[in-house]
Amino acid sequence: MKRFFKLYRIEQKLFLRSADIFIFGVCMPVVALVLICMIAGHKTASGADITYLESSFVALSAVGICCCAFMSIPITLVDYRDKKILKHIYCSPCSPIRLLLADVLCSAVMAILSAVCVSLVACIFFDYRMTGNVCVYILCWLLTMVSMFSIGLLVASLCKTAKSMSVVTTLLYFPMLLFSGTTVPYEVFPTGLQKLADVLPLGVGIKLMKSASVGADISSNLSRIFILLGITVVCTAISSKTFKWE
Repeated sequence: MKRFFKLYRIEQKLFLRSADIFIFGVCMPVVALVLICMIAGHKTASGADITYLESSFVALSAVGICCCAFMSIPITLVDYRDKKILKHIYCSPCSPIRLLLADVLCSAVMAILSAVCVSLVACIFFDYRMTGNVCVYILCWLLTMVSMFSIGLLVASLCKTAKSMSVVTTLLYFPMLLFSGTTVPYEVFPTGLQKLADVLPLGVGIKLMKSASVGADISSNLSRIFILLGITVVCTAISSKTFKWE
């Protein structure tokens, strides 16, 4: 355990040096929340029973998850593989599994930091109060994070070079960010884009979190829970079979 935390501290220091993750994962959702709340914060979202503040709070809490899942985990692991770092660690007394866990934990910490910053800004400056059960909401948020991280691990397992990884992560990251209802409120989407958001994995997670935030009956969201669990199981299973250290 001592070795793991020492490795984690090193990886976390390297992780915090990446300005991209901090800007896109933490600063961007906070700025977007402020702008949306200043424009239409407490107005009721069109065609919905929640305000733009309630909708945006949930959606922007997932931006850090999306950023870390597709900009952090695959990039770090594929870069380590490309530079033969994974090969050297594999042959050392330090278990490579510890490196994977440390990198996933670093990404989780940044995603949590992003969600906490969004929550503090929403509660302190815009008087946001969740009507649903906070514990249920946190569990839904964690399930969304785990499922998205499993997709990131799958990309890191299947992509053997930095170029292929860059293409795949770009094709995943930007559609998830733009069309899942994260940066742009789901309620202002036309019908076609709403249907697209409903099938995107991150969109499923956001709909689940929105339901939890307003206190909806959990039985109405069982399908979304099973979808996210299925994504986690399938992606993790494939990743474990296809992951290569070099």
